[in-house]
Amino acid sequence: MSIATDTGASARPILSLRGISMTFGGVRALKNVSFEVMPGEVHCLAGENGSGKSTLIKVVSGVYTPAPGAEIVFDGETLTRMTPVMAQEKGIQIIWQDLALFPEMSVAENIAFQSLSGPRMRLVDYSAIRRIARNALSRLGVMLDVERPLKDFAIAQRQIVAIARALVGEARVVFMDEPTASLTQSETDHLLAIVRTLSASGVAVVLVSHRLAEVLAISSRITVLRDGALVGVYPVAGMTQSGITELMTGRSFDERVRAREVTKNPVVLSVAHLSRPREFEDISFDLRRGETLGVTGLLGAGRTELALTLFGMRKPSAGSITLEGRPVRFSSNRDAIAAGIAYLSEDRLSLGLNQPQSIADNLVMASLDRILKRGLIASDRKRSLVARWIADLGIRIGLQEDAISTLSGGNQQRVAIAKWLATDPKVLILDAPTVGVDVGARAGIFEIVARLAEAGLAIIRISDEVPEVYLNADRIIHMKKGRIAGWHDPRATTLKALEAAVYA
Repeated sequence: MSIATDTGASARPILSLRGISMTFGGVRALKNVSFEVMPGEVHCLAGENGSGKSTLIKVVSGVYTPAPGAEIVFDGETLTRMTPVMAQEKGIQIIWQDLALFPEMSVAENIAFQSLSGPRMRLVDYSAIRRIARNALSRLGVMLDVERPLKDFAIAQRQIVAIARALVGEARVVFMDEPTASLTQSETDHLLAIVRTLSASGVAVVLVSHRLAEVLAISSRITVLRDGALVGVYPVAGMTQSGITELMTGRSFDERVRAREVTKNPVVLSVAHLSRPREFEDISFDLRRGETLGVTGLLGAGRTELALTLFGMRKPSAGSITLEGRPVRFSSNRDAIAAGIAYLSEDRLSLGLNQPQSIADNLVMASLDRILKRGLIASDRKRSLVARWIADLGIRIGLQEDAISTLSGGNQQRVAIAKWLATDPKVLILDAPTVGVDVGARAGIFEIVARLAEAGLAIIRISDEVPEVYLNADRIIHMKKGRIAGWHDPRATTLKALEAAVYA
């Protein structure tokens, strides 16, 4: 259900940007872009990675100064320039994907920190800090223990703390950069309800998200950028996910069900009555050669916990795991890797890759034994292995020695996949493989995974995004509260029926 917002001629934009251009090292990141937001509107800023979204937000927040000729108008006032201090004073708040919070500090301190900082030294009034925090949270209809350290809370609660901090700053326009990228569906629904609360109170929200279903559910208008240029501004009414995708990328994508008949293929991995206290119970399934087995479910379903157990990171309390007909027991993930099981973590930034290290170092991290010569890393073997997988997965890079952080989210994810393929696995477990990846890059990852399955690799694909599993798995396990709640064949059911079962 879209939010109805009056964007008629009588309404004046709270924020307007006109003729915004930015150039970095000869590359035009923004090309004469215009953008506006109405009071109380939920507005989507859409585009692939590299389209200019982040650059535009940094212009709005005063981090970047656009080329001469640009115009920024806030609440009717034309500004010759914008600085970070001016942006905050006017109520422009940015909630970046990394949230920029302080894990060791309390919830209250994180929320009230900005409002109580200043040039003069003064005693800290902790009662005032707690009062400010509770008032901000109450505006969102949320109750949290404001005295607990932020590190005690999950990412969904941290998002709420970041939004509450923005409200303390008298926010009038809030930009949210991928706020649901690391959230489950139930957490996402809660966050979107909070966005609706902000909108109803008159705060304009600009949402940057690769999850197009939520964009359609909550936005009133969509501004689309492509290669630094404005494609257009569109009402949500009548718009579809495929329509947004085509506007963002300039091309269409095949969204057919990929399920294939795999029941005659030999079993690679067999799990029987696997259990782990308070995480999952009595899990049994067979995974066949060339099969993509989808695993979906809501928060607390036990999906990731099951994956970590299959990867040797956790030990089951009961049940058995059989790999190619031989019972296996893993004492660590090293045992699992040696046996032929690979696991792509859902947290690419902190667990899947080492951001300061090079592309090459990240890619060979799990397969060092393949590039050793007399106990030392052979540079020629390393370069050859890296070049092979970069070519096979179509990874766009500058130099192998460049830091992995220089790549887009989609290309980083391809490197993470390549890291595990280089180990020559029998089973590849993909946990939320498209989190934080834009729609065009997602399609490329879908194609890679489909190609791997067709080549005979057995794949377990975990995701709480039901359409992604439905379109890209041969069979689907629905987990609920640590148990298997149902099995689904995408060829014999509809997406609507599957979603109804998962969200029931």
